[in-house]
Parts: sequence; C-alpha cells; structure tokens
Amino acid sequence: MDSKYFLAISFCFLCFLPDLAVSSFRSLVVGDDKSTHGSVLRLPGGGSSVSFDPTRVTQLSWRPRAFIHKKFLSEEECDHLINLAKDKLEKSMVADNESGKSIMSEVRTSSGMFLSKAQDEVVARIEARIAAWTFLPVENGQAIQILHYENGQKYEPHFDYFHDKANQELGGHRIATVLMYLSNVEKGGETVFPNSEARLSQTKDENLSECAKKGYAVKPEKGDALLFFSLHLDATTDPRSLHGSCPVIEGEKWSATKWIHVRDFDKPIKRVHSGGCVDENVNCPKWAKVGECEKNPLYMVGNEEMKGFCMKSCNVCSS
Repeated sequence: MDSKYFLAISFCFLCFLPDLAVSSFRSLVVGDDKSTHGSVLRLPGGGSSVSFDPTRVTQLSWRPRAFIHKKFLSEEECDHLINLAKDKLEKSMVADNESGKSIMSEVRTSSGMFLSKAQDEVVARIEARIAAWTFLPVENGQAIQILHYENGQKYEPHFDYFHDKANQELGGHRIATVLMYLSNVEKGGETVFPNSEARLSQTKDENLSECAKKGYAVKPEKGDALLFFSLHLDATTDPRSLHGSCPVIEGEKWSATKWIHVRDFDKPIKRVHSGGCVDENVNCPKWAKVGECEKNPLYMVGNEEMKGFCMKSCNVCSS
C-alpha cells in the first residue's frame, strides 16, 4: 500500500475513535489552551486556516465506518450551493458495472450537476474543510456533485467503489464519500445502509419511511454531513458500504456529494503515450458526449506537460 495513503487513513482512524480517545487526540494536536475556544482543530488551508470541530462528529457504524458531522455546513453555505446548481440540473446517470460507461437507469431517478473545483470562495472553503475532517488530500477528491430529489425520486442501494477497471484508471477506487444535506426533508429521503451491522440496534420509529427501516438510516437534516468509507483500512472493498437514497415522500431533497479517491484525481498516472491522434480509453467517445472534456480537462485533454487520454474525442488533435 502507498505510504501516503496508509498515513492518511491512519489519521482518519485516530480522528474517529470514541470520545475519550478523541479528547486525548485533541489535546495532542490542538493543546489545552483555552484561547482555542474549545475543541477546534486548525489546519493550514491556503493563506488562512481551516477549522474543524471533532466534538460535532458522532460515530454511527464501524462496519461500514460511518460518521455524522452535525452542522458541517451553515444555512448560508447550503443555500449558496443550491443556487449554484438549480438552473443547471440534468438527469442523473450511473456507471455501468461492465463497461464503466455512464448510462441512464431507473435505479437512480434524481437530477444533478457537478460544480467546478474551488469554483468560488465558498466552495473552496467547503472542500478544504472536508480535507481537514477526513485527513484525505483535496486533490484526491472529485468536484462536488449537487443532487435534487423530488417526490418519489430515489437512488437504489449501490456501492461507491468501482466494479470496472475503466473507472479505476483515474484516481483509483473511491475510498470515502462525504454526503452533505442541503435541505430538510419532510418525509422519506433517508440515506440507508442495508448491510450495516448497526441496522439491528437502531430504533425504527414512525418518523422513518419503510425503505429506511430496511437498514441503518440517516435522516437528512440541513447542514449535516455524512462521511462513510467504501474501503477497509487495508484498502480492500467493503461490501457493508452498500447504501441508497430512499424515495422522497413529502417535500424535496437537496444534497451535495464529494467522492474521494485513493490517488490524486487531478493528475493521471504518467504513461507512455502511443503517439498520434488517438483515444487511450475505449470510453472516451461516451465521456466526451456527456461533457467530460470540460468537466475533467486534465484527464481528457491534458496540458503542456501531459497528453490527455481522450484527445481525439475532445477534438484537440487531428489524425
């Protein structure tokens, strides 16, 4: 295993130990100086610092590893993300397990769009805060995806790690997902983990939908963020990370997803280019058609230092 990756997940492990261990870790990293205003861990982030308060984090499950951060986003940040997305939504797609291609499916009936990384100061601040919480590098994350679920819309249980090799070429497996709730939902819309060991110990009351009662459920609350890991500490895939979004029964649901990979998502692994105007991946035409040339230009098109994988499909060279 890559040493940097092992160190990153080791920090994650320390950060989410039970309360007593968190207190000890906090004293070690932050210190007991009262001027820090409580349990606030400050990490460098550009020209300023990024604040992260571990006391707002609760462990929900250890198999899979899942944690909730109460009020991770402010009301204003939630509204800002919705405003950035609401006039740019498109039908959500899923990755085909065999080919890795993005396809439409009734498994996922929401609408969504991708922001650009560090699109503005608010987005950049949120991305830095996610890195501070997870101890996973900013560059390992995909751009934030904003999702909108209307009445009856859902996402059937699925894995965030990949079953095909094509999607693993850029950044490798998704190690972790941070799901931020941008709105409250009157009824339904829960995130459910059907395989979680914690599903048997959770009290199921009338506030949960029937879908949510089929596993461990997290009810959306505006500003909260759910972090869960799709890989074990030894980097093998975790089948208990199976999760879904229950149908919205009353109201609507807005959320923001940050997928984090095991490797740098911004810089493809350097390889020997075959030369000429060619595509290096059989999925390039499909990816180009759905706008990946603009969404992921470094991988698709390349730059002065590195040729892209899909230059032909992105029409940046001629044969």
